[in-house]
Amino acid sequence: MQKFCKYLLVSPAICGVMLFVNTATFAGEISKTSEINQPQVLANPDKKAENIAPDQTMAQVTSVSQFSDVQPTDWAFQALQSLVERYGCIAGYPNSTYRGNRALTRYEFAAGLNACLDRVNELIATATGDLVNKQDLATLQKLQKDFSAELATLRGRVDAVEARSAELEANRFSTTTKLNGEVVVAIADVIAGDTVNGQEVNQNTVLGDRVRLNLDTSFTGQDLLRTRLQATNLDPFSGTATFTPEGDLRFAGGNNNNGVVIDALLYQFPLGKKTGITLEANAGAIDDFTNTVNPYLDGDGGTGAVSHFGTRNPIYYLVNGTGIGIKHEFSDRLELSFGYLANDAANPQLGSGLFNGAYGAMGQLTVKPSNQITLGLTYINAYKNTFFANGSGGSNNANDNILQNASSNSYGIEASFQPSSKFVIGGWAGLTKARVLSVGDADIWNYAVTLAFPDLGKTGNIAGIIAGMEPKVTSVSNSLRNAGINKDPDTSYHIEGFYQYKLSDNISITPAVIWLTAPDHNNQNDDIVIGTVRTTFTF
Repeated sequence: MQKFCKYLLVSPAICGVMLFVNTATFAGEISKTSEINQPQVLANPDKKAENIAPDQTMAQVTSVSQFSDVQPTDWAFQALQSLVERYGCIAGYPNSTYRGNRALTRYEFAAGLNACLDRVNELIATATGDLVNKQDLATLQKLQKDFSAELATLRGRVDAVEARSAELEANRFSTTTKLNGEVVVAIADVIAGDTVNGQEVNQNTVLGDRVRLNLDTSFTGQDLLRTRLQATNLDPFSGTATFTPEGDLRFAGGNNNNGVVIDALLYQFPLGKKTGITLEANAGAIDDFTNTVNPYLDGDGGTGAVSHFGTRNPIYYLVNGTGIGIKHEFSDRLELSFGYLANDAANPQLGSGLFNGAYGAMGQLTVKPSNQITLGLTYINAYKNTFFANGSGGSNNANDNILQNASSNSYGIEASFQPSSKFVIGGWAGLTKARVLSVGDADIWNYAVTLAFPDLGKTGNIAGIIAGMEPKVTSVSNSLRNAGINKDPDTSYHIEGFYQYKLSDNISITPAVIWLTAPDHNNQNDDIVIGTVRTTFTF
């Protein structure tokens, strides 16, 4: 039944009506297909039809309206109309009646079915008569013979590909883990500057690298287990050349002589549709679960800004280590994130551990009033946590003399405005109010204005400019001053420019320059200019 209906291109309901309800050509066709005498009137009280003879037939009708006893309100009207007007295989009695409510005999069914099958055969023959002929088949056989060698070669290649595919599937590393990596190779030097804090600046060109391999595993398709292996051999200039945390390069630090260590280890998973959880086991950072509101420039050293300061608001670096981060999206326009990370969580000694040692706790409200504007309001509470130790720069005074021994509360505002796809203006301001334990209080300010030019000169390129003040101690209490801790005497400005040029989908090269006008916020120090050429390979 279903195959027959498919050939007729009609629904099963219409097909059923055609096979079991219609009396198409019944009266005349029965006399042609059977020698059994049928009564002149077949159980119909219609007096007008009582004298119908078996050999009296009605010609094929062209419209259902030709049946006097069929009304548009009849339940099978549409099916009957389709059979008559679309397929032309329904006829009635000579008196222009269809008599659709009377019983159907098996002979009448056979006659009607035969009439409709004949019509279907005509339709099929008409539709397919010009599709394939013997000449076409002969041409196809000739082509197959002429190109038999090529077909055999192609068949062999397909077999080889299938064999290799089967081998890869049998020996693949993992069905749940993907490998991606980044290699940074950079030439850097202090181009200008002689002395800082009484020490001679080392102007000596160096070549360093940082290699990262990420093993990204997903168990549900919505979660992420990241294991990062890292090797590096480049020390920060603050410890070897410039002697101030200001201007340190983002891709430098953590020199392990290119020994491979586990750097980042985290697990992210959703909690409902709007909440994400990040568990940080090692080297956790705030950008794992928080929008740092610095698009195109926050690239973690391999892309974007080349300095720590140019990457993001320095107060973000006060949250790092081991712990948990939570991000909840109220809507596309409003997001709230929380986090707690400890610096020495694996150490059971007093003054260390998950809750008794140095830590950073944060909360941020991120608002997007429009597609072009993003605002961040940030609060961070930290204990014995410094900017410099975690790579954000600032003066030695702010890091070593104050934050190293203090609890602090930091407040930040970040903004980004993208009026077009080719230009982004942003910036931030941060205030850290520190209380040096048992001594006194200090205020530390920082700010910056950033410009980004995506796709400058070529799709995938990025040019950036950062101008601002790295963390500076702007005021101290009398008790701190009496203890020999003063505010920074002057103001140093950080001016940075870079151009990230995309050589290919996997290789980019970034020349950059950093100018510090009064290193370590002290006019007694010579201006420092740092130059670097960073090459990044991704795979």
